[in-house]
Amino acid sequence: MLTKVKEKVQSWILFEAKLAFEAGLAPSQISALGILFAVVSGFSYWLAGPLSPIASIRQTFMVLAPVFLLISGFCDALDGALARLYGETTTFGGFLDSLLDRYADSSIYLGLAVGGLCDTSWGIIALVGSLLVSYARARSEAAGVKMETVGIAERAERILMIAFGSFAALIWPDVLRWSIILLALLTNFTVLQRTAYFHKKTRS
Repeated sequence: MLTKVKEKVQSWILFEAKLAFEAGLAPSQISALGILFAVVSGFSYWLAGPLSPIASIRQTFMVLAPVFLLISGFCDALDGALARLYGETTTFGGFLDSLLDRYADSSIYLGLAVGGLCDTSWGIIALVGSLLVSYARARSEAAGVKMETVGIAERAERILMIAFGSFAALIWPDVLRWSIILLALLTNFTVLQRTAYFHKKTRS
């Protein structure tokens, strides 16, 4: 079932990549939009939290923040598909895309924590776990071991968890807080999964 869903999503992303190419958009432009939306999302989370100085429009920002987050995630998927589809992938492009993703992740978690939408300690643990999930993949693939799809909390899953928790928090405020706690546990568990996988592949 999950494989079929993934195939449909990839097919849709490929279709969108073709439209982006016809519109004259470059992968670097999509990447720039992705990091921009992530920063705006993190700022929106800060304004949506109980520590925000703008109490009258917190609800509005609580809707906008996950919307911007999902747009950022879409841009992240689209820029890679666009680059691969038209043979514009470069070593530096992959490096820069990965680097910008880490800034994007940091913006989101910092917005949640600084805004008071999650416990600061759990927010930090979730951020560290997210960064290490990505680092584990980068370090593993630098050693020649493919790490894509290994682990239960890759970037797409993390984005969806935060977005779902955010929308649900409009009705049940504590859902987002618990989502971050769950994310903190799952990301660090994913690091352990990738460590075990790397060890299995390289011990011989």
